[in-house]
Amino acid sequence: MWNLTWRTGSDQYGDSVPNSMYRHMWSNSPKECFEFGDYTFDEHFGRAIPSYTPRPVMRDYIITRAVKADLKKYIKFNIKVVNVTFDNNTFSVTTWDKINDSFSTEEFDFVVVASGHLSFPYVPEYPGMDTFPGRIIHSHDFRNAEQFSGQDLIVIGSSYSAEDIAIQCYKYGAKSITIVYRQNPIGFKWPSTVKEMSLDRLEGNMAYFKDGNSQKVDSIILCTGYLRHFPFLEENLRLKTENTDCCPDLYKGVVWKKNHKLFYLGMQNQYYTITLFDTQAWFVRDVILGTFCLPSERDIQKEIDTFRLKADKLSSPSEQIDYHTDYMKDIFKLVDCPKFNIDQVNQQLKVWEHHRKENILTYRDKSFTSVITGTRGTPHHTDWLHAFDDSIMGFLAEP
Repeated sequence: MWNLTWRTGSDQYGDSVPNSMYRHMWSNSPKECFEFGDYTFDEHFGRAIPSYTPRPVMRDYIITRAVKADLKKYIKFNIKVVNVTFDNNTFSVTTWDKINDSFSTEEFDFVVVASGHLSFPYVPEYPGMDTFPGRIIHSHDFRNAEQFSGQDLIVIGSSYSAEDIAIQCYKYGAKSITIVYRQNPIGFKWPSTVKEMSLDRLEGNMAYFKDGNSQKVDSIILCTGYLRHFPFLEENLRLKTENTDCCPDLYKGVVWKKNHKLFYLGMQNQYYTITLFDTQAWFVRDVILGTFCLPSERDIQKEIDTFRLKADKLSSPSEQIDYHTDYMKDIFKLVDCPKFNIDQVNQQLKVWEHHRKENILTYRDKSFTSVITGTRGTPHHTDWLHAFDDSIMGFLAEP
């Protein structure tokens, strides 16, 4: 998580690169909304820091928590899971040791799929893409915005990655940015060189929009999301779902209803991100240890249907935040884990949404208060639009 690599496509072992991080990336929500209950930012940094942090700072915070718990000794690195099957109440897991180029198969009582869902890009096609002479990349392979300085760009998408990559490219000198949507525009107050349009077709290096306008294009960035794809699992173990607030077939969003020894973490849409993953992990622990007993198949299906019905009715970010808050509170009631005031975080997330709509270029300059320590984020020494040093040292430097 939060690892950056210059590589795209394949790694040094010929395996696909899972990373989707890019240089100069900052958190797009305040750190106070995803602070660990058992490891605060105050404990990590020893002082108050700004509410929005660049990628290296977030990575350092997350990794250090794991180091503090001495988790590294339990983890095998550079190992790829290539096949998982289930028979006679046991999972057979075949892995590839990339460094030694060797394969082995082991048996396990439980399997937790925590691979995320941001590794397999969804790549749609627009008419005329095959005639476009410029560069077309998916956001999965986007590594820095400087390379697009001075260019006329099209960014296809209408969610967080489209929003963030568009303003990254604006920050680093793109000549113009057209955000292309299929159904609804994002609708923010963009700077003058950023606009939202609905694309009809491409002809060579010209883009033609549905309102009759056209423009020359140098590069196209596809911010079109990802597929939930689990090729390492045998067919009857695979979760099949689209981008959604409530995944089908997962009790409490985690337990595979067709096999209660299989768990998925972080598969739904997220507002709470790493605290959601953490809470789900605590829940999985309790199920495995038997401290939480699963209900009947009938009750499991009834609850899944209830949450699906609620999710299908969501029509605004505020309703989504409330839905995910209720989900977190539901899990909190069931497990013994570090807790925090989830209702206060709910309100902060709604304020964050307001800040983004108010000014997409300045929302990262706002400050929030930790619901765990009461510490308020300090103003950064440089406003986000002009902060080009995203190193830990540069971020923490005095003004």
